[in-house]
Amino acid sequence: MDRANNLPHNMFQSTFKKIGLLGPGIMMATLSVGGSHLVASTKAGAIYGWQLVALILLVNLFKYPFFRASVHYTLGTGRSLIEGYAHLGKPYLVLFSVLSVISSIVNTAALLFFSASLLAYFIPIEISTILSCIIVLSICFLVLFIGNYKALDSLSKVLMLVLTVATLTAVSVAADNYVAIPETFEPPSPWTLAALGFIIITMGWMPAPIEVSSVNSMWLKTQKEQQNITPRSALFDFNVGYIVTAILAVAFLSLGALVLYGKGVELSQSGVGFSHQLVGLYASTIGEWSRYLIAIIAFFCIFGSTITLLDGYARVVTEAQQLLTKNKTPSNKTTVIWTIIIALLALAIIYFSVSSLIPMLNFAMTMAFVTTPFFALLNYLLLIKTPLPEELKIGRGFKCLAVAGLIYLFTFLALFIWWKWLM
Repeated sequence: MDRANNLPHNMFQSTFKKIGLLGPGIMMATLSVGGSHLVASTKAGAIYGWQLVALILLVNLFKYPFFRASVHYTLGTGRSLIEGYAHLGKPYLVLFSVLSVISSIVNTAALLFFSASLLAYFIPIEISTILSCIIVLSICFLVLFIGNYKALDSLSKVLMLVLTVATLTAVSVAADNYVAIPETFEPPSPWTLAALGFIIITMGWMPAPIEVSSVNSMWLKTQKEQQNITPRSALFDFNVGYIVTAILAVAFLSLGALVLYGKGVELSQSGVGFSHQLVGLYASTIGEWSRYLIAIIAFFCIFGSTITLLDGYARVVTEAQQLLTKNKTPSNKTTVIWTIIIALLALAIIYFSVSSLIPMLNFAMTMAFVTTPFFALLNYLLLIKTPLPEELKIGRGFKCLAVAGLIYLFTFLALFIWWKWLM
């Protein structure tokens, strides 16, 4: 009888324990669900309807082994992926470091500008973009410098929960209010040369560039220092975050397909403009009450990416700097300094040269896309060349999926090079 009475209590206790162990996986999901989901996935649905659902799911599947490599390698060796790159050779570490510094500054600038523009929905008075950016940065600094990892961990769980519930609610509302496409509408095909550029960029950034796996690796190292985690709990955390990311990718595509597809709306080319357009169209289609639902989704989506990217890249650049200078003493002060440097340079780009932000972002996206297959290959080589504990060794199915993923990534890279420079 006592055992029966204790069963619900034990189940709740087990559930809360699992939630407590969630961390880097949810944080990586928060980082990933940014522009690639809000803009790329939604546009995919708005332009092509449901035609790209299978491709988006396949992309998430094929990239899965290379993101998961961070869990196997870091828990199995106690080292970060960045240390692994250093062991493979200094040129890999140098390339990774340069790419990380460029990406951190440019992507932070883009996400900061994006977050500031969406913040306007919740401020009753009109303020300048720079002031909005400073407000967003102040919130980021408050969480990162006062609360540190634990505060970011807790905030990521809240952001991801609100984002998931709000997005699925919005999809449900959009489905209930769906207006049929006119019979005269001729659906465009994504399988044409004209669509190749959009497909390549979308797939390259879905759910995120492979380099983000190194960020997850750094968070996992930090979590390991503060909590007693096992391979099983770490893989559970990673899988929950990754699956939620894939579900939200389909959910955002659904929003585009249900609200915008076949409606004859000319879509804005900029991510900021498109997000505001989505909010306005949602309000005009479903009702003014829905404006703030979509605004909350958009803001949480981009703000979550902003704060996790700022923290993650600062940790990554700090680690890379210490390895390059052979300074083995970890320093929280160095991470704080890099966080401030990245934030201030991003703010300077917005203040002095906001017109150059899109070309700079396109350059960073191109660099990340071109290097993604190579970092995927490095992650795979680290797994097969490093002696790992039995419970963290990769099996035959994992290897087959990784090889298929490498073929996919290098094929898309070849298509990208042909489309961008040879066509």
